[in-house]
Amino acid sequence: MKAVLITIGDEILSGNTVDTNSNYIANQLKNIGIPVVQIFTVSDSFETIKKTLKHAFNLGDIVITTGGLGPTKDDKTKIAFAEFFNDELEFDGQTFAHLRRYLIKRNRENLLEINRNQAVVLSRAKIFQNENGSAPCQLIEGGGKIAICLPGVPYEVKPLIKDKIIPYLKEKFSLSQIVSRMISVVHFPESLLALTIEDWELALPENISLSYLPIGNRVKLRLTAVGNDARTLEKQLDLESEKLKPLIGEKVISWTGNEIQEILKEILLAKKLTISTAESCTGGELARLITSVPGLSALFLGGIIPYETQKKIKILGVSEKTVQEKTVVSAEVAQQMTLGCRKLFDTDIALSTTGVSGPDPDDFGNEVGLVYYSIRVKDFEKTNRLFLPHLERNDFANFVSQRVLQDLIEILVKANS
Repeated sequence: MKAVLITIGDEILSGNTVDTNSNYIANQLKNIGIPVVQIFTVSDSFETIKKTLKHAFNLGDIVITTGGLGPTKDDKTKIAFAEFFNDELEFDGQTFAHLRRYLIKRNRENLLEINRNQAVVLSRAKIFQNENGSAPCQLIEGGGKIAICLPGVPYEVKPLIKDKIIPYLKEKFSLSQIVSRMISVVHFPESLLALTIEDWELALPENISLSYLPIGNRVKLRLTAVGNDARTLEKQLDLESEKLKPLIGEKVISWTGNEIQEILKEILLAKKLTISTAESCTGGELARLITSVPGLSALFLGGIIPYETQKKIKILGVSEKTVQEKTVVSAEVAQQMTLGCRKLFDTDIALSTTGVSGPDPDDFGNEVGLVYYSIRVKDFEKTNRLFLPHLERNDFANFVSQRVLQDLIEILVKANS
């Protein structure tokens, strides 16, 4: 069984809106054994939607669309679905009642008539009511194929997919179990890594596949096992991981974690270490990554963004003389920032970043892309320099933050070995 995703919306094609729905839906489908073989992004054009539906059903068994479900009578997506499936659109009383309750709960009952058309649905469709929006999800079957029509707002799509569509598909079809394992390897070029584990990879069982996912100077090896019993698959992955240890064990910082912040969480919890951040050029991205993982509230005690030089001096105790002699983007300033941060928040670990994210050099003449970061773990301190002139501001902040957390993990792992 294969799936095709269609994102509908001129705002996606224009670049004004990022399509996060496809990534989420593809991941959810993958977890129940349904691969996505194609993703289309199309305009709000009736003929384009119809043609894309036809093409999509030649590629897959399940087609899921997001977007294009407005309250107006000329809603192109529903009309395209109706014509494609030779169905009729009809007013649905249950959907209208749900819509009324939704709007009353939000003190928007005056919008009921304006949104009335959202209760017009395909006559043969199975309706999944939308608890977080006004447009319902519709599922229609024909010729052994399934089409699912979703709204486009991500906070509406996610609960509909997770709580309604995925359970429906799991119950309807006999699907294989899929178990994945992520192994994070550092300081190992992808080409050399592939060569080192080539024999192991070639000997993998037929039901296990391997993917290389490079991120910064880390490579994530994703092992995916497919079968009928999840427990058996877990044992298979345990066995294959053990075979890898003699080959790359010294370069692995996690045998199970996916995101760098998830790996850090497990280590911090195990060691019961508290952490704080002092960020300049990363603008809070370090703190965002750390706090994006549930369960760290007792260990992340706080963060500060002393973006302006004087704030670094007044709040963190950075020496004005050091700034004048070494400039604000220097190893010495980064080190003094972690020293002050650790004292300010009274934590075991303090992280700091200072750099030039662009688009222009700073007042000291430091080039765009230059960054220093300091990692202080109790009495131990490490400072690193990076030069990333090719990265735009957001990518720069994310790359540096990922790198800082990765280096911290390596320090903590080595301290334990």
